[in-house]
Amino acid sequence: MANLDPLDRRLLLELVRDPRAQISDLSERLGVARNTAQAHVRHLLRAGVIRRSGRDVDLSQLGYDVQAFITIEVNHRELDGVIAGLRTLPQVLEVHEISGRGDVWCRMTATDTQQLQQALRSVLRIKGVIRTETVLALHEHIPYRTEPLLEKLVPPAE
Repeated sequence: MANLDPLDRRLLLELVRDPRAQISDLSERLGVARNTAQAHVRHLLRAGVIRRSGRDVDLSQLGYDVQAFITIEVNHRELDGVIAGLRTLPQVLEVHEISGRGDVWCRMTATDTQQLQQALRSVLRIKGVIRTETVLALHEHIPYRTEPLLEKLVPPAE
């Protein structure tokens, strides 16, 4: 886990909130010199906390080593309430309404399996949740990406 000071953490939050923020914007928002903000962003990149794009946070570097995919079966009349309930849980990274087995797919993270179990219990307490099925991610081979698709949209240079 990377050793982050309070400024590093505040910078990460600002980068996630506004991925297009410039260093000068970040330094102004955080009340630090531009060079200080730049140095901290470089540190975060070198430590692997933010990935090559500069805005994608590697949660495992922050101690969130457990990734889980949860399929949730819900009472359809309660779907909006279930989504609202999931939105309140900080461990929930993304939620999709799905077809097939289950109704909602959710990606969650936790620092360990005990924290994941607590988060899963919170999911089960949401009104309208009937049952869940959880699968743990063991290793990320291909992180979320869009570059290959975008490359297909760009015509070859002549």
